[in-house]
Amino acid sequence: MQVRSFWRGVTAAICVFGSLGSMAHAQADEAQEKAASAEVADPVMFVSEHTGRFGSERIRYRVEAGETYLRNDEGEPIASIFAFSYIREDAGENRPVTFVFNGGPGSASIWLHMGMFGPKRVVVASDADEDDGAAPYVLTDHAESPLDVTDLVFIDPVGTGYSRAIGAGESTDFWSQSGDTESIAEFIRLWIDQHNRWNAPKYLAGESFGTMRAVQVAHELTTSRTNSIALNGLALISNALDYEGSTPVHDNFYSYVSYFPSLAATSHYFGKAGEGVPLSTFIDEARTFARDVYAPALLKGTGLTEQERAAIVERMAYFTGLDTAYIDRSDLRILTGRYRKELLRDQGLAVGALDGRYFVDEADDVAERPRLDPAGTGFGAAYTALFNQYINTTLGVDIDRPYRVSNGEVGSNWSYRTAPEGQSWEPSYVNVARKLSTAMRHNKDLDVWVANGIYDLITPFFDAEMTFARHGIPADGVVMTYYEAGHMMYVHEPSRIAIMDDLRAFYAGELN
Repeated sequence: MQVRSFWRGVTAAICVFGSLGSMAHAQADEAQEKAASAEVADPVMFVSEHTGRFGSERIRYRVEAGETYLRNDEGEPIASIFAFSYIREDAGENRPVTFVFNGGPGSASIWLHMGMFGPKRVVVASDADEDDGAAPYVLTDHAESPLDVTDLVFIDPVGTGYSRAIGAGESTDFWSQSGDTESIAEFIRLWIDQHNRWNAPKYLAGESFGTMRAVQVAHELTTSRTNSIALNGLALISNALDYEGSTPVHDNFYSYVSYFPSLAATSHYFGKAGEGVPLSTFIDEARTFARDVYAPALLKGTGLTEQERAAIVERMAYFTGLDTAYIDRSDLRILTGRYRKELLRDQGLAVGALDGRYFVDEADDVAERPRLDPAGTGFGAAYTALFNQYINTTLGVDIDRPYRVSNGEVGSNWSYRTAPEGQSWEPSYVNVARKLSTAMRHNKDLDVWVANGIYDLITPFFDAEMTFARHGIPADGVVMTYYEAGHMMYVHEPSRIAIMDDLRAFYAGELN
């Protein structure tokens, strides 16, 4: 296994031996490190057998829910990656396999596991004016799962689910762009080797930050000089390859433009803008305005004449439904957080970030921004409750620690640094789009599918379009699809049906 030097554990064991005292300290640290590694128990694995109907056929499949240990160059365990592998019985060595993860960073794979890919799914209210409420909730068979065409491996990165640093490893070794990429890539290599799938078609599926992870892992696997793996496809759900386009903060000029069509779509949904205009037509108008009129106006800044500025204000009001005086006071710069509070302020409501269709009645009606995301609270409890019950009862998983659905400590300690420690590095927006371009040019058969939610106010669809248009990504290998839902479009029933149809078409090479 090739890993960075920081995975080799406590650095005191390799300090300069300038004296007997320092040598004694180093030897003591080395002994302590070896003792810690020796205390690591064997990895656990829970295996169960099941049957289910997926697509048009009934199949038998095995679930392997358990740990895979990653090791450093000295063979010491440094991390336990817990994954849920769904493997069709008697399928053969060339059966496709899809590795699935969510994002965060700090999120387990529960959402794609129980909402889109897995053989069971959580049923939540499809309409945005309802939430999951309190138990009991509904878990159902997921006939649309692609388990009939591909094995599925749901990966929880270190610090999420049951995955954790062990032995000579430290959690922060994996809470970075490089550490995360290398650990997931290494897990995939180990899984492929253990299950003899070297010659099988291989796919990655990621959501949100998981799309960035998918691209980085694809680049790592494709360009590796020691053990390269060519992937067949990437499913990128709610694109987040270029953080400049999905970071709505002041002075990030690009974000005002990238979010604008999503704001327009949300205003249209609530009847605040575009009355009588079909949604698709209205979104096209918003795209054109954002690109050809709004962006140049922002670049011009105070150079706009009074007449030009007034015209921009009127058009922004047309697309967003916001008051012209508010737009003018905002200096033509509408932050997404402020928009979410302002759109329905006259009704005392704030709209969601994960999905702009959701809304909540907050206690503070004069605040600048919402305190809650009603989309996030609309279905989280149901997923958490049903997933834990499912893995404990149906899969027989018995672990004496909680399954971390989301771990804020990961995000709080995440390092986006792209240069090695000790080298100068100036912070910048993270952008892995060029890595996707490189991976696709190394592997001409790598197909990319980008699924976008129209009402996603976290990763806007217009940002995805601009990202894939600007970084040398081969356009003939990319397909984009759109759904009238938000960040997790599969919680909206009509969108779930549509995206599952598109997923099957993607595997069949028929998505266009």
